[in-house]
Amino acid sequence: MTKIAIVYHSGYGHTEKLASHVEKGASSVDGVETVSLKLKTGLEDFEALLDADAIIFGSPTYMGSVSAVMKQFMEKTSKLFYVRGWKDKFAAGFTLSHSLSGDKLNALMQMNIFAMQHGMIWVGFDQLNQSPDGEPGKSDVMNRMGAFLGLMGQTENASPEITPPSGDLASAEHFGQRIAEVAKRFA
Repeated sequence: MTKIAIVYHSGYGHTEKLASHVEKGASSVDGVETVSLKLKTGLEDFEALLDADAIIFGSPTYMGSVSAVMKQFMEKTSKLFYVRGWKDKFAAGFTLSHSLSGDKLNALMQMNIFAMQHGMIWVGFDQLNQSPDGEPGKSDVMNRMGAFLGLMGQTENASPEITPPSGDLASAEHFGQRIAEVAKRFA
């Protein structure tokens, strides 16, 4: 079995909703098992991630950066850095914020550099904006923000029951499936 781990922090429930759709997509691939680790403090035991073939990192974008909880988790993994414990595992990342931009690219870059420092192999998002007229930002289409380093979502200041929109959730499922298929192919 190929094992995909999703480790994420969610401050208000929106990132958790996106993570559940990433996991749904990953688990839809035959021969793939998923494990999810929701960070509350960033100091959680990450033993379950050690035997994963791929780790997908998720964080809300706060003030143009990953959350403090995600950063705490990243720093906690420094002992793995020295022994190359995650070397050659696949990695990917997702983020969302209220603003259409919200400097989400910077949060994805933080996750990417973190993975690169661990010697991981980064997998990005492969879909073009799926709007029939090519207009960006339509809430019901795949990759409406045109992100390729990772998955970006946007949420209104509303309950996670009604946001993020359907296009972001479909993008999350496709993203999870893509990571699972890549990891399965090379694991």
